[in-house]
Amino acid sequence: MTVMCDGQQTFAVGRAAQELQLKSGEFELATQLGEVRTVPAGTEDRPGAAGPLGRRRVAAGEIARLQAQPGFPDALRERIRTVGTNEGAELMRIGPGRFLRLTRAGCFGPVRFYVNRYGAVVWLYLAAEIAEFADREPELLQGNFPAAMRVVLDGGQDWRPRKWRARRVAQLMGQMHDPWESAAVIAAVLPPEELASVVADPRERSLLRRLRPVLASVITATAAARESFERVLTAEEFDEVMWYRVNLSRTLETARKEDPGRVRRPPSQPSAVRRSAALRRPSEVRRPSEARRPAAVRSPQPPSFLNRPSWTTETSILPSRS
Repeated sequence: MTVMCDGQQTFAVGRAAQELQLKSGEFELATQLGEVRTVPAGTEDRPGAAGPLGRRRVAAGEIARLQAQPGFPDALRERIRTVGTNEGAELMRIGPGRFLRLTRAGCFGPVRFYVNRYGAVVWLYLAAEIAEFADREPELLQGNFPAAMRVVLDGGQDWRPRKWRARRVAQLMGQMHDPWESAAVIAAVLPPEELASVVADPRERSLLRRLRPVLASVITATAAARESFERVLTAEEFDEVMWYRVNLSRTLETARKEDPGRVRRPPSQPSAVRRSAALRRPSEVRRPSEARRPAAVRSPQPPSFLNRPSWTTETSILPSRS
């Protein structure tokens, strides 16, 4: 079924996935990576709608654009193809151990993850990004690592969760329509005690909870898996937490100026989809979904191991440990 949104014909995400010959997981990743552009479905398109894509739709013109590209649909699938550690190591022609150390040092970040029944997080990487890194940094594929990188690795740091959170926050910030929704994205990765410290007003915290987007749709069948899942979603290291605290404070200042009455307005009546989700068992209810785009929140990047553009980072506003 097609629907007109803002004067253009649009398709529901399920139909759009069929038209693009993508599986649901492939389609979800394609939208997150910007390979498939979505549009709001209308006034109901607010965080809280069911599913990681909320009530977003895909314009017929976008589908036609993708179908007209050379090599469709295989070329589209290749751009969103993900690989695990072993396959990624094969693509780079290195051993799995070295590949793992490169990922832990933050040389490139994962795009997806899942948690197995034992609570172990399994990371997935974009094949195209791995190939690009191998071409750009061939000296890191053999021999000794730079001294700064060895310090990071020997200290037990693992940049994979942080890199995933930074990517996901940036993706969601690009879809937000007002500063309160943007603030909810940043709040979603802060630990509860840190969020309460930044947002003292319980009404504001309640609003941010209602607007909280889906960060990931991962099946967690065991308590260990659920615990690991929550750890991936939540910032832990001091500098990362401080980064999000500072950006949340700034976004909240904007929200309070532009829409001060939002906190006092009662939430809209739930749609049929939301009522249906509310009737499910608590363990089955997933987090709300996504929907003005302020300045993008940039998360801190790995230490500068090499004096070259691919390893440089913006640190001028990153709070440091005193």
